Amino acid sequence: MEEKNSILIVDDDKANIVYLNHLLSADYMIYTARDANEAFRIVEKHCPDLILLDVIMPEMSGYEVISILKGTEASKDIPVVFITGLSDADDEMKGLNLGAEDYIIKPFHDAIVKLRVRNQIKMVNQMRTIERLSMLDQLTGIANRRSFNQQIDKAWRMAIRSRSAVSLMMIDVDKFKVYNDTYGHQQGDLVLQIIADVLEKSLMRSTDFAARWGGEEFAILLPLTDIGGALPIAESIRANIENTVIPCPDGTSTVVTVSIGVHSQTPTQSDSMDDFISKADNELYTAKESGRNRVCSSCIAN
Repeated sequence: MEEKNSILIVDDDKANIVYLNHLLSADYMIYTARDANEAFRIVEKHCPDLILLDVIMPEMSGYEVISILKGTEASKDIPVVFITGLSDADDEMKGLNLGAEDYIIKPFHDAIVKLRVRNQIKMVNQMRTIERLSMLDQLTGIANRRSFNQQIDKAWRMAIRSRSAVSLMMIDVDKFKVYNDTYGHQQGDLVLQIIADVLEKSLMRSTDFAARWGGEEFAILLPLTDIGGALPIAESIRANIENTVIPCPDGTSTVVTVSIGVHSQTPTQSDSMDDFISKADNELYTAKESGRNRVCSSCIAN
């Protein structure tokens, strides 16, 4: 079953919450809050897809609440729709200037409420689809370089905080230009697709991350993994690719091999993530220079 989008309703009037919950709960996961502090706790815990926010509330108005939400990194992109009995143009302008996406005016009309909510949720889902596609490599379907850069930044900072190791593999298809020249670029594309599939199937943990680095080069990030944990995975990947039979359009088949450079490090605040990547790349160069179809590695344990 497809997971429902979630909506947070923030209103000090219980009758309004009951009404909106009844109207929307069949289509969305509903959270409710009667005041600003409760709303902030729910946003932090559940990060809803949409917030329906009353303007006039005790202690903290909807205008103050949206200012805090939009000024907070974790919630700044959550769309907010004001629910209010105020119909003055100046009030509407004030809310829109603070970042509200829309207004729902009281008294409520079922069809209007549903339509405005549906439009906002549709935009949220469209933006997520665009964002997801922008993170994928179009040829292989795995993560692209942009997505990898985000993941390695997170893993690096987590390793510093937890004083744990992180490992990186740089993987390059051996003699790929020769393969392309011999069998054609379409067959070369198939090779890259098959290798990407092998890489993803070779990773056992949800936190491990494979991406296409560019051209015929791939990268694998292994958070919370030292060199002793990374090397068996690298060797397994190398062997899996070497043992994969790649079909050709004429009924024949081919095989390819890869060279892998692995670097593992327990980073500190003074260490450079760029140097970390360069060390894995240097090991890849060593693997290729020393005969290809092999794994070379290094590690730094602080």
